[in-house]
Amino acid sequence: MHVAPSPLIQRLPHGRTARKAKAQLLRAQVRAVLPHDPRAFTQGLEFRNATLYESTGLVGHSSVRAGSPGGPSRVHAELPAPLFGEGITVVGDRLWQLTWRNGIAIERDPRTLQERGRVTYQGEGWGLCHQRVAGQDRLIMSNGTDRLTFRDANTFAVTGRISVRQDGRPVTHLNELECAPDGFVYANVYPTDTIKRIDPRTGIVTAHIDASALLTPSERREAKQLNGIAAVPGTDLFLITGKNWPRAFRVVFVPSS
Repeated sequence: MHVAPSPLIQRLPHGRTARKAKAQLLRAQVRAVLPHDPRAFTQGLEFRNATLYESTGLVGHSSVRAGSPGGPSRVHAELPAPLFGEGITVVGDRLWQLTWRNGIAIERDPRTLQERGRVTYQGEGWGLCHQRVAGQDRLIMSNGTDRLTFRDANTFAVTGRISVRQDGRPVTHLNELECAPDGFVYANVYPTDTIKRIDPRTGIVTAHIDASALLTPSERREAKQLNGIAAVPGTDLFLITGKNWPRAFRVVFVPSS
């Protein structure tokens, strides 16, 4: 079992440690705006090269789709009721898709989105991403608590867990996840317009990101929560959107003024 180190010690990216290090305060600075399907109850977002994968939720309306960001889906697959779609990730020749309270992870072909098989898990499924550590792929999964679960990328078996802390306090309602090239995990916090940047080695939050004020007041009335974050390959940008948002945003995270 993975044992988290003391929350008083934070390992920094360059290998030093800092005692009681405060999380950076960042904000999402918009670089580009793209159209987004306002009918999509977004639950997961991830790039594989130039292809953007998106999963959606709600019983009877859950799906997974793939295509160019801001454009129509190239391939699309529905989830039959009573499944409620949640986070997704692509690793190797597999796409994994979570379900909320059904306890089922669906393995798909990332090219066709056809279902290949299913595995079961305990508890709820919220967010999912994959990370390469010491030459090995692993999955990181959230369940709406302060806990992240590490899983085998091939079998979905649990390999460890870690609790997420900011200033020594648990950070709950961790939702959609992105394992970014910088080694950090970025997590939407339900039901807020904030994103946490997490060191997966320690569980410590290294940055609190404000992603509010992206939608206009009229758009906000029809939209629901922020939920969708994907690192744009080859850049320092992220694509973010939300449930029933009419737009998606390419953003960079900069210090708050």
